[in-house]
Amino acid sequence: MRREDRGWVRVCSLGDLTPERGRAALIGEEQIALFLLADGRVRATQNLDPYSGAQVLSRGIVGSSTFADGTETPTVISPLHKQAWDLVTGTVLRTQGGEERGIRVYPVSLDGEDVLVKAGAR
Repeated sequence: MRREDRGWVRVCSLGDLTPERGRAALIGEEQIALFLLADGRVRATQNLDPYSGAQVLSRGIVGSSTFADGTETPTVISPLHKQAWDLVTGTVLRTQGGEERGIRVYPVSLDGEDVLVKAGAR
């Protein structure tokens, strides 16, 4: 169900997601990757791996990175070449020797058990 007035799209039910695993979804013609984190938060990014050009980020390894100041951020690691991205900002954290290529992240909201993603958001 699309909520045109606010630009939010219902993508799935919270029960369709598995903690610490990704799931791909289609909004219009764009594939997105959804991640249910261990703490219950849901994150959404593009599914396209900008290094390989394959739609595989939903198959990536979900984890976290801790910075020198002690802050921690949820991450996804590409299943192909092992680059890592911050699931909050889309910033690439490990390039594996390549140039820096971030990923698009989308706002996510929960409406009861419905997972909503802001369509067209960048």
